[in-house]
Amino acid sequence: MTETRSTQWETILYEVPAPKVARIIVNRPEKRNAQSYKMLYELNEAFDKAAQDDSISVIVLAAAGRDFSSGHDLRDTERLQAFVDFDTVGTWCGFGCEGAEGRMAIEEEVYLGLSERWRNIAKPTIAAVQGRCIGGGMQIVWPCDLIIAADDASFRVNPVEMGVACAEFFHEPFELGIRKAKELLFTADFFSAEEARQVGMVNRVVPAGELQDYTLALAERIAQMQLFALKLAKSAVNAAQDRMGRKDSLQIGFAYHQLSHSHNQEIFGIPADPTFMKAWGRVPAESKQ
Repeated sequence: MTETRSTQWETILYEVPAPKVARIIVNRPEKRNAQSYKMLYELNEAFDKAAQDDSISVIVLAAAGRDFSSGHDLRDTERLQAFVDFDTVGTWCGFGCEGAEGRMAIEEEVYLGLSERWRNIAKPTIAAVQGRCIGGGMQIVWPCDLIIAADDASFRVNPVEMGVACAEFFHEPFELGIRKAKELLFTADFFSAEEARQVGMVNRVVPAGELQDYTLALAERIAQMQLFALKLAKSAVNAAQDRMGRKDSLQIGFAYHQLSHSHNQEIFGIPADPTFMKAWGRVPAESKQ
């Protein structure tokens, strides 16, 4: 069974490749799937469609092209238009305000808000990751319940490289463990799919040519379970993680992220610190579009 792909969005494809399984595909391969605000809101609408469809039990998140995601699209020139074209998911306002007020409102909504919303979708979600997944790309992978990585996949968390304490969706300690989270934040090094599996961030590493088939087979297997039991099991595990302090950690990380922006705006006139990027001899991958 393969349902015709939905093309109701510009940057997202939606299909039902098997009974009870929806597959959402981020589709900006020419930009290495860099995340414009439009893409994030279209992705949110696709998640909503799958979540609200009683015939769907499992949601797969995939990406077109060689790389899963190059992170935030820093060259998105129509950012504020997204708040006109789409319904916001939170209660923040003032997206067009100057200074920290507008910047914090936007990131509370578009990054922290959307990622947390996807993490709490009642149905099981599985990310299928190939190629590079950098910076903001982690913020659409980490909300998923399971992560299957191709053996050519690599990951990178690089906010410190830009003079920012951590990402808006501060999940590193829960995804990587304390020591590894510090190492990868401090160095901004790439780490492999196998390394991600060893620390528990990735469930399975499979040959690149088998990624989509393996992920779909796993989704079909899970979809045979009673959906209500799946929902409750997910809720219970998420609650256990939250009891470990995840929500408090998220808020602290988000606050430090905003403090970093404000500091860099005051000192350098831009939210990210260019001196660190220059010292490293490179521009963050997210901006290389």
